[in-house]
Amino acid sequence: MSENRLELPGELSALDRIANNLHWSWSGETRGLFGRIDLPTWIRSHNNPVRLLMEQSHSQLDALAADPGFVEAVRSRAEELDAYLAKRGEGSARRIAYFSAEFAIVECIRVYSGGLGVLAGDHLKSASDLGLPLAGVGLLYRDGYFTQQVDADGRQHEAYRHLEPDSLPLRREIGSDGEPITVAIEFPGRTVHARIWRADVGVVPLYLLDTDVESNSLADRHITDRLYGGDLEHRLEQELVLGVGGVRALAALGHEIDTYHLNEGHAAFVVVEQLIAAMRSTGSVDTALETVREQLVFTTHTPVEAGHDYFPPDLMHRYFGEIIERSGIPWDRFYGLGMTTEPHRAGQFCMTAIALRCARSSNGVSALHGRVSRSMWRDMFGALSVEDVPIGHVTNGVHLPTWVGPSMTRLYEEHVAADWRDRNGEVDWSGALDIPDHPLWQARREQRFRLIDHVRGILRVQAEARGTPDLGGNGLDPDALTITFARRFATYKRAVLLLSDIDRLAAIVGSIERPVQFIFAGKAHPKDEPGKDFIQQVFAASRLAAMRGRIVFVENYDAELARFLVQGSDMWLNLPRRPLEASGTSGMKSTANGGLNISVTDGWWAEAWEDHNSLEYPIGWAIDSEGMDASRQDEADAETLYRMLEQDIVPLFYQRDETGIPMAWLDRVRSAIAQVCPFFNTDRMVGEYATDIYRLRQTAAR
Repeated sequence: MSENRLELPGELSALDRIANNLHWSWSGETRGLFGRIDLPTWIRSHNNPVRLLMEQSHSQLDALAADPGFVEAVRSRAEELDAYLAKRGEGSARRIAYFSAEFAIVECIRVYSGGLGVLAGDHLKSASDLGLPLAGVGLLYRDGYFTQQVDADGRQHEAYRHLEPDSLPLRREIGSDGEPITVAIEFPGRTVHARIWRADVGVVPLYLLDTDVESNSLADRHITDRLYGGDLEHRLEQELVLGVGGVRALAALGHEIDTYHLNEGHAAFVVVEQLIAAMRSTGSVDTALETVREQLVFTTHTPVEAGHDYFPPDLMHRYFGEIIERSGIPWDRFYGLGMTTEPHRAGQFCMTAIALRCARSSNGVSALHGRVSRSMWRDMFGALSVEDVPIGHVTNGVHLPTWVGPSMTRLYEEHVAADWRDRNGEVDWSGALDIPDHPLWQARREQRFRLIDHVRGILRVQAEARGTPDLGGNGLDPDALTITFARRFATYKRAVLLLSDIDRLAAIVGSIERPVQFIFAGKAHPKDEPGKDFIQQVFAASRLAAMRGRIVFVENYDAELARFLVQGSDMWLNLPRRPLEASGTSGMKSTANGGLNISVTDGWWAEAWEDHNSLEYPIGWAIDSEGMDASRQDEADAETLYRMLEQDIVPLFYQRDETGIPMAWLDRVRSAIAQVCPFFNTDRMVGEYATDIYRLRQTAAR
């Protein structure tokens, strides 16, 4: 029974069950139902149905229970959930464990920072849709990831909001004795305990470990305080709880796991727990390693060094020396599993390295990233040829029912398949080519209007918080060509490339007949000063007289804002320095909503442009300046971007027929939807993992 079980009138009792299964996060009808209860509270709670219901008075709930239309809507949504769970095997045994340092399922459970968490969340949703016997394992960060605040000078500041698990769609895992289940993890000179919280993602359980329990010291209660916070030792402690504690949590809950999937190297301490267990039964290091390899699969997500965790030898020995020695594994043999050949990392223990050495299958997240990863880690394997390095690829996708907006959803139900949300990886998306101009353009306009209205509201609130005038939101035009750059503000993503020639940019955005507006959003890591400088440069540009109302920076990029951006933008702008973008998924979401991409041919876009772009009309625009040094590449890419905007993109968007419809633009939109959606979705992606990597014979319980 959930601790946040609510006292509701009998007619509304099903709301408790609906609120506590995160299936509502990809059911637009159910989200709309919660909005009908109390829209201001729904918004203020960051779309938290448990908090929403807790804040309703008895009289408000009684009034809803007396409304036949609302009661019928509750019954309908409960039947939808029950049918979904029954068809996909609710409560079936878990065989696959998916470990990730972050998961983005819903905004109110803030245990994510960006793309890695969004991908992990979409993975779980599609695993549920496909009926896979999978469980997610992560950490419940009590302060989550930071809330971004930008001051009047454009400098980013970080604030944290404390999570109260009992007011979230979570529940404690309780043992047969009625007490919360905890796991014990050995730390130097002490034992740390972690409690297990559960979120139901359709039929997939997500287990989140939390060290904020009374039996721990004050310092240890803060181990799971902030995502990617603290120093190097704090990071190691979090990853120790995730890897070792996560395996023990699954065992305590009775799951017999066949395959442990490590989503990035943060979870690689799973190897420690599994290796020691295998040593107990085999007594042989070689045999134990083979046993671990048979159980482990690994996905690497970045070719950027900062994305890989390294720990110094003294820290590793302090935390693991004694338990490794007791297990009978020679320390040098264990430590060697994490060694790399990089001279400037000599002697440090690399989490990606141990994961690669101990996995039966390793993969990158796009075809290009697979090739880059094989080259990046070749020396570690002693491979003579890059192609001999045992790293493949499974190209990322997105969970389409989560990200497609309401207007486009209705359009797909009419022209693609009435049940496309239930089987989006199987439908024939060629039906998108037959969507008529007028309804397609109307759907795009509706979603753009929703975006502009939402951004105006955010900018107004942010200006009030700074005590400054709103110099951008009031100028946004719901009919203007709207281009979005929404990324993590890492420098290699080159957010300021568009600002290379301010005069030229001013001419592009300043046209009265053909207005263009750019929306920027994104966070820099708290310790990334160059990334913060990029935010300040974009913010300063938005304050220029020639740019007001045409360039805006929206604070606190999160999953909720992302939905509005991908649903309403006409174009998605992506400017990584090739080949540093492993995949990227936001552009896929934009395409699924009828947006077009202009992107460097890196990550997923290189694959889409080459392999999913064969119809008469291109799926967007590609910037390709491979083979140049960094400064020349920046200059060439900026020139290509300006030229495409001036000569191709803006003219095409404003080339209208007598009814005001940009028919040539919509030809590209239809072409992109029909070619991108069938492949770049997580039903296809998770299906590949299931059959090729998890070795499941059956991938779906449709």
